[in-house]
Amino acid sequence: MSDAPDPGSLGGTRPDAAPPPARSSLLKRALRWLGPIILVIVILRIPDRGEMLRALAAAAPLPILFAVLLNAANVYLKVVRWQALLRTRGIRYPTGRAFSAFLSSVYVGMLTPGRVGDVLRIQYLRHDLGVSYAEGLASIVMDRLCDLYVLAAFVAFGVVRYSPVIVGELAYVTWGGVAAIVIAPVFLLVPGLAEKLLRGIYDRLTRGKAEGGLDRFLVAVRANIGRPLLVTIPLTTLAFVVNYVQGWIIGQAMGIDLGLTDATCLLAIASLLGLLPISVSGVGVRELFFSLVFPLLGRSPGAGVSFGLLVFAVIYVVNIAAGFVSWQLAPPPTGSDSDAPQRLA
Repeated sequence: MSDAPDPGSLGGTRPDAAPPPARSSLLKRALRWLGPIILVIVILRIPDRGEMLRALAAAAPLPILFAVLLNAANVYLKVVRWQALLRTRGIRYPTGRAFSAFLSSVYVGMLTPGRVGDVLRIQYLRHDLGVSYAEGLASIVMDRLCDLYVLAAFVAFGVVRYSPVIVGELAYVTWGGVAAIVIAPVFLLVPGLAEKLLRGIYDRLTRGKAEGGLDRFLVAVRANIGRPLLVTIPLTTLAFVVNYVQGWIIGQAMGIDLGLTDATCLLAIASLLGLLPISVSGVGVRELFFSLVFPLLGRSPGAGVSFGLLVFAVIYVVNIAAGFVSWQLAPPPTGSDSDAPQRLA
């Protein structure tokens, strides 16, 4: 058994950061239960819960297996994108170690609201290559921004396509999320404004030990704007397309007549709603959304919940399992190990 540290203690904090306040920890734990509670309520309100079980049991195994195997392509594209972001700053991270860092961060990220486990990759970079906290954080922020902007484009397409269906509060929440994704990160690109807004936050995160770190962080982020996007945006788009193809395959395996365009729109909007800080990996929120939308598309709420559960199993649970294995084989460096860079051969 590995002596790896508890993943919950590493998701989103630096190794030398002060422990979060007890009240904050309790709030985060409570948030993790909201998604499962929503899921239970949704399932209990399904008139024919037997239909859900029959739909899951009847799913064709070979297409499901193929959808599972496509996770490898999705992870590969994201690792290559991260390496491309690092190369922009002259950092070359070996592919094998990059996979270990990425998968271990997936293990933590998918078990915590907001996927804060991505920050674990900074620890690997510091330990393996001596990369500064500012440079490592910049690669993670750009990684997330690529995901958010491409997701926003897919969501906007989905909302327009389903404008007769997605109305009222759901439409407001969805369009509000798209607007927030597009507008919020822009201040990082405005010289002077970002420094003024982020100085206090960055100093608090680094506990005053990274003098000049904010300036270096912003330089690293802005270095990935422009020509580097010609590489990172297509890689991001392909990674999302792989996920949407997985969703389409799952629908076909379940006998749900769901076209690739519909699968793309539904999964994109569900992913956006899953970013709300009330769920882990979108559990409950995704199934609630599908249970509301499927009847409007001529399908039963139970079919929507079954589809959501199988999507969760194929795309999320499989990646969590792969991340767990990676965690055991190459646990994140902590303590003094992070402070003593070990150059990779």
